[in-house]
Amino acid sequence: MNHVLAISTLYPNPVTPRFGTFVARSLEALARRGDWRVTVINPIGLPPVAFGRYRALADLPAVSEECGITVHRPRFTLIPRIGARYNAAAIAAAVLPLAQRLDTETPVDVIDAQFFFPDGPAAAQIARKLDRPLSIKARGSDITLWGERGFARTQMVAAARQAKGLLTVSADLADRMAAMGMERAKITLHYTGLDRDRFRPFNHPQLRRQLSEELGFALPDGVPLLVCVGALIARKGQAIAIRALHAIPEALLVLVGKGEDEADLRALAASEGLAPRVFFAGSIDHDLMPLILSAADVMVLPTANEGLANAWVEALACGTPVVTCDVGGARELIATDTAGRLVERTPEGVAAGVNAVLAARPPREAVAALAEGFSWDANAAGLAAHYEKLVSGA
Repeated sequence: MNHVLAISTLYPNPVTPRFGTFVARSLEALARRGDWRVTVINPIGLPPVAFGRYRALADLPAVSEECGITVHRPRFTLIPRIGARYNAAAIAAAVLPLAQRLDTETPVDVIDAQFFFPDGPAAAQIARKLDRPLSIKARGSDITLWGERGFARTQMVAAARQAKGLLTVSADLADRMAAMGMERAKITLHYTGLDRDRFRPFNHPQLRRQLSEELGFALPDGVPLLVCVGALIARKGQAIAIRALHAIPEALLVLVGKGEDEADLRALAASEGLAPRVFFAGSIDHDLMPLILSAADVMVLPTANEGLANAWVEALACGTPVVTCDVGGARELIATDTAGRLVERTPEGVAAGVNAVLAARPPREAVAALAEGFSWDANAAGLAAHYEKLVSGA
């Protein structure tokens, strides 16, 4: 059995269980195949004095077994907000002794970084020390956000030069990577996966009533229901979605997620006179997500940048059209009116897109069919083939 050592700062843990779940699902699916042993190193960054949310992270166990994978969580020192340029080096220093020990116990065939920054440059140092092939995956903001910062761009391009293979979640992101100076021939498109048993259309007539009881706010039948899934941060565009309600008669908006902008978004809804139509669901259980998406008429995400958002795929799989902006891999998914609309990142643009979908609602089965190619099994098969190519030197 081949052995991949995956380094990922983006990974769920008991303190932040929804953080990077798509990374965990992908690696778990690979491990289930039986042809690759998967070991995860999830470095935990802590400031010199662990306070607030960092206190709980500091108490996480150093190693645990999670869904068939051994997950190691070494600590590294970070300086919040201002120390990003040093994080890759700090991660490498913290991880190297552990990686060397793991390689001695069970020889490693591939070093893998599941996020391009800071994971990629850190993994490059580990791969160089162990003399193993390196793979790095780009997911979105690691390229679109960090790629705009000179120090991060320099580190990422150097790591890409060392890597034997690169992965990306969308063709658009691959083009951006090439424009940064990464070798196009190394880049392989690797779409996200999907739990097909969980994400599918649910058409129960009492669905909204059931959700009203679960979530604690009324979702009556007969009114347009919009759902926005994403961290409550400026680039996701929840403020734009709220303002768009002025031009979408009677529509209710449910915001799923948590983040630093929650207080400002609540204040915005109140100041715009829209508070009775905007609901904050917070972080919800993953089993509840397909029910919310199935109950919605439209999934709205006026995002500024993405790779290929899992929320887009999950909404389509539940039969719910998507209204989003023409960023990242959106055009690869929202290619017809059945899938939804690509709109300008303005309240007027969002409202026009939503109203267009509501005026000609496609059958849920037709929308769900657009996500048929997505599954975690397919994702794992692509990942295994990618790793095997690196090991064989093909």
